[in-house]
Amino acid sequence: MNYSWNWGIFWEPVAAGEGVYWQWLWGGALWTLATGLLGWIIALVLGAIVGVMRTTPLRPLRIIGDAYVEIFRNIPLIVQMFLWFFVVPEILPTPLAMWMKQDMPYPEFTTAFLSLGFYTAARIAEQVKAGINALPRGQRMAAQAIGLTLPQTYRYVLLPMAFRIIIPPLTSEFMNIFKNSAVALTIGLLELTAQARAMNEYTFAGFETFTAATLLYLVIAFIVNRGMAWLERRARVPGFIGSAAGGGGH
Repeated sequence: MNYSWNWGIFWEPVAAGEGVYWQWLWGGALWTLATGLLGWIIALVLGAIVGVMRTTPLRPLRIIGDAYVEIFRNIPLIVQMFLWFFVVPEILPTPLAMWMKQDMPYPEFTTAFLSLGFYTAARIAEQVKAGINALPRGQRMAAQAIGLTLPQTYRYVLLPMAFRIIIPPLTSEFMNIFKNSAVALTIGLLELTAQARAMNEYTFAGFETFTAATLLYLVIAFIVNRGMAWLERRARVPGFIGSAAGGGGH
C-alpha cells in the first residue's frame, strides 16, 4: 500500500476557521507550555512546603503532609481533573459554583494547571523529603546550635542543600508535567495533543500531524533537560557526595 505524505498540509487553510494548520499546532504548543509552567510553579512551591512538613519534628504537620501525598499521588491525574472540573463546582455554595462555571476566566486552562500543580506537588514532596533526609544530621544540629530557629534551619541550611541533591529527579518531573498536560484535552483544553487530534480529524493526515506534535514535545523536553542540566552544574557543591552522584554528566 503506497501512501503519499503531504507535508504541505500545515500551510493549507483551516477548513473550519481562520488561519492555517500549523497555527493550530503552534497555538496548542503555547497552551501546553503555559499549562506546564504554571503547574510547575505551583508544584514546586507546594511540594517544597509539603516535603518540609513531612520532615519536621511536629507530628501533626507530618500527618497532614503524608495525607496530602497519599491522596494526590494515588488518584490518577485524569480523575483529579474530572473532580475539579465537574464535581467540585457542584458541592460549592451557589455563588462560587456559578462563578466557576460561567465567569471564571479560561476555566479549562485554570483547572488544568491547578490539577497538574497539585498532582505533581505530591511527587515533588517525596523528592524534597528524600533530599532533606539524605543530608547529614549534623547540619541540622549545627544550625540549631548557632541559634537558628526551625524555620531558619530549613530556609538557610537544609532546603538549599536538599534542592541541589534532587535536581536530577526534579528534571524528570519537570519534563513529565508537560507530557501530563495532554490529559487536559479531556476537559476541553486545546493544548498540543488536542489540536493534533482535531487537525487529524479534518485533514486525515495523521502521520504528518502526530509527527509534528511529537517533535514539538521533544523540543520542549530537550530545552527543559538542558536547562536543568545547566542549573545542576551551577548548583553543584564540590566534594558533596549527593550532588556528585546526581550529576549524570560524568
